[in-house]
Amino acid sequence: MIDKQYCMSSYMAFRYIEKEDVDFYEETKHHNFVPAPEHEKILVDSAEAIDREVAQVFEGLKGQRLGIMLSGGMDSASLASYMEGCDGYTFRFLRGGFQTEELKRAEYYAKVYNLKLHYVDINWSTVTENLQPVMKAKGAPVHSIEPQLYQAALQAKGDGIERLIIGNGADYIFGGMDQLLSEDWAFDDFVERYMFTKPQDVLKEPADVSYLFERYRCDREKKIIDGAGSGAWELRDNSKLAELDGNNGGGGCIDYLKFMEDVALIESFSSYLNAFHAAGMPYTDPYAKLKMAEKLDLYRIRHGEPKYLIRELFAMKYPGYPIPQKLPMPRPVDLYFKEWTGPQREEFRKDIDMRALTGNQKWQLYCLEEFLNLYEPLK
Repeated sequence: MIDKQYCMSSYMAFRYIEKEDVDFYEETKHHNFVPAPEHEKILVDSAEAIDREVAQVFEGLKGQRLGIMLSGGMDSASLASYMEGCDGYTFRFLRGGFQTEELKRAEYYAKVYNLKLHYVDINWSTVTENLQPVMKAKGAPVHSIEPQLYQAALQAKGDGIERLIIGNGADYIFGGMDQLLSEDWAFDDFVERYMFTKPQDVLKEPADVSYLFERYRCDREKKIIDGAGSGAWELRDNSKLAELDGNNGGGGCIDYLKFMEDVALIESFSSYLNAFHAAGMPYTDPYAKLKMAEKLDLYRIRHGEPKYLIRELFAMKYPGYPIPQKLPMPRPVDLYFKEWTGPQREEFRKDIDMRALTGNQKWQLYCLEEFLNLYEPLK
């Protein structure tokens, strides 16, 4: 089915086209990441269990020349401990002048495990050169990390790497999205918090994408409890639900844990899938098939311990080294779009307040316009 208006709105709201059977144009076809089925997932309840299962993954990869996407975070750092002597690939922006602490930590991890560290230097021209290949591969506008992931994959491929290792899944499996896990959300508040860019704020003819949030609206007689895992609910008194209703105009609550498991994970993994597929680079995320055996301990996450099991694994691998704070994959979009005045195509509103948008939101507008220009050039 072709529905350009829906696709534009879905991309702005969720950063991907949520409906698998809907596309921008006849000649485009997008593909979303498909998570492992439940029966293939491996339950883990400790850092030691994660250690054991990840080691098993690497056993199955013996004989291949491996590289790792190595950031300054604890997810990829922990995976580096299984890859002594392999190649590491670390993004370097603005000749090392952007997020220098992140770069220094990656260099430290590489030194500890004797990785041959390669810098993937990224500037704006790298992004623009790689944008069309990843958009064509996806059949849709892309996440701002995809052009740089594509560049890293091409560089690794040129070095003879046969498979890249990533650690993207840990955030979604082990409670790393601490801002989205920071409270038991009222329905409308979560919609406001999660939506990346409101389609009605930037598009002349926005489509209604509220159906996706409605899919996760709570039953009125149920509420999520502190410490619950994805989709785990208990019948209790309705005091919390009444509080949510009172703060939300009677809007109730949302199963935000299940939403994140279903929607946020697919959006994120689809970016890696597309960028590496476009470059012809196989990849493995050793965390991808793991699942918490017990409910997420939201109290720990909300009191300074996001990804508490991965924190324990990191401490095992780097004894005495400070546990790094979570940061998103570096990309200087605020600098890239500091002077950008906004999209010019007719599909966009003319009264967009560009000063109110973040760098990531400006990227979405820019990328969507570039995608439309690619398949529907202006006359």
